[in-house]
Amino acid sequence: MISRNARFALVVVLLAGTALLLHARSGGSFVPQRFPLASFPIELSSWVGTDIPIPDEILKKLGPGEFLQRTYELRTKEARMKEDQAGGQSNVDLYIAYLPNQTVLYRHLPQECLAGAGWSPVESGITNLAFSGDAPFPVNRYLVAKGSERQLVLFWYSAHGRRVASEESMEWHLMLDSLRSNRSDNALIRLNTEVRPGENPAEAEQRLLAFARLVNPLLKNYIPR
Repeated sequence: MISRNARFALVVVLLAGTALLLHARSGGSFVPQRFPLASFPIELSSWVGTDIPIPDEILKKLGPGEFLQRTYELRTKEARMKEDQAGGQSNVDLYIAYLPNQTVLYRHLPQECLAGAGWSPVESGITNLAFSGDAPFPVNRYLVAKGSERQLVLFWYSAHGRRVASEESMEWHLMLDSLRSNRSDNALIRLNTEVRPGENPAEAEQRLLAFARLVNPLLKNYIPR
């Protein structure tokens, strides 16, 4: 198998080959108008969010882009009672990164960020999200652990109406789009929640899916097609 460094080097070479064509076009990539991530709704049905600031040193490492990091918790009495009856309340974390071009994509690999924060993968794979009125699309599903803590994580990449689980697939599509439409903007969406003591990952996944069902139709306003 080709190593990550080799794949990245190949992408760099391909990008260099397209740079002359892009330069001859407009001198800069086209990015459609969109809503800023800061305006993403704080309240989603029974969920209320709290912004989690990203430290300046982390922002410098992330490079150019716009970022949203927010924790949502259930606030209505009925919702809290339902969660308590199920064994306690768990929040859902939402992270969205909107990137101006594909050259910064490799700074935003969630699996590497999780490892850097001390989380080790217990399970990893691909699952499909299917919501009413929308075509199914693949996402990464990770069960991670740190000591006695466990979290379930779903994440995917999105650009120009396309949603994929693989960063290599996203790179390829972005390279083609940069030639066809002078666009290489893209986004990463990540959802994660704690797997409570006594809770199985399937139950935590249902919580993430219910939350993703609220988030999904709103993303088109913040990640242009």
